Amino acid sequence: MTASPNPFRGFRFPAEVIQHTVWLYYCFSLSLRDVEVILAARGIVVSYETIREWGLRFGRLFANELKRRRPGPGDKRHMDEVFVRIRGKQHYLWRAVDQDGNMLDVLVQSRRSAKAAKRFFRKLLKGLEYIPRVIVTDKLKSCAAAKRDILPGVEHRQSRYLNNRAEVSHQPTRRRGQQTQRFKSVRHAQRFLSTHSRIHSHFQLRRHYLTAAAYRSVRGAAFRAWRDVTAVAHAV
Repeated sequence: MTASPNPFRGFRFPAEVIQHTVWLYYCFSLSLRDVEVILAARGIVVSYETIREWGLRFGRLFANELKRRRPGPGDKRHMDEVFVRIRGKQHYLWRAVDQDGNMLDVLVQSRRSAKAAKRFFRKLLKGLEYIPRVIVTDKLKSCAAAKRDILPGVEHRQSRYLNNRAEVSHQPTRRRGQQTQRFKSVRHAQRFLSTHSRIHSHFQLRRHYLTAAAYRSVRGAAFRAWRDVTAVAHAV
């Protein structure tokens, strides 16, 4: 069997440094220059531009692998949209999570019309193995219209209060939007937010629902999965 190519080959820094840098950048509300200072404190001299390149190249690679390995989602979908500024213009970030808060998908669009809602519904269903039992949204009419056309047999609950889980999931994105000083293009926003949402949510372990021992166990499993995904053991 042919071995998979080493994604870290040809880089001056070892794989452990690169994957740790990507982890810092996407898991915490840190700017590129913040990460540069943290690495410098450890004796690792690397420019923020290099950190940006690592984030673009390896962040998406790691996020896609996390998506491939994710467990099956629950049967309830919470969907919501929030506006984001891209070059001074208002756009909308559509997001879906399951009842456990696991991030399913995101999509940046210029509108929140029925056409935009249908596009997000199709994107979401494309990556899932089965149709959900329940869809929960706010009272946006576009979502109701899209649901009637694409998922006519699925129960639809519309309430601004039932959809708190999806609305809360936007908070890390809002914080990152401030750190990145807004996005430069729709493509840049989609690429960054899809990567950030996947990696960040992998380490969001809902600690308030777990005992200390259970939290340490789940956290350890998350880090083991991360090390496996980043292929550090195979790159040394």
